Amino acid sequence: MVGHASEYPWSSYRYNALGEENKLLTPHALYRRLGRSEDERHKAYRKLFRHRLAEKTLEEIRKATNKAWVLGNDHFQQRIEKRTERQTSPKPRGGDRKSKAYHRISLSR
Repeated sequence: MVGHASEYPWSSYRYNALGEENKLLTPHALYRRLGRSEDERHKAYRKLFRHRLAEKTLEEIRKATNKAWVLGNDHFQQRIEKRTERQTSPKPRGGDRKSKAYHRISLSR
């Protein structure tokens, strides 16, 4: 997409991090808690973008987003699955269809 959030035309980065005026935006409550003054908030917001995400993390985000799966650990996924009554991650594929373990799993579904 872009190398940095500041380069994306629809990002609020330039407003939140640099103080660039944008009449379409209203500061979020979490943003306001980043500091007492505008300068403190801008500085704190820029710090949030100091490090790049690892490529593996980006790939996990893309995969979950593109396939509408829940991104998070097993415990989090199970909680969301229970609340939404919907599958939150792909079911395991393959396996040795002749094994006793495979038949135990498929019968329990």
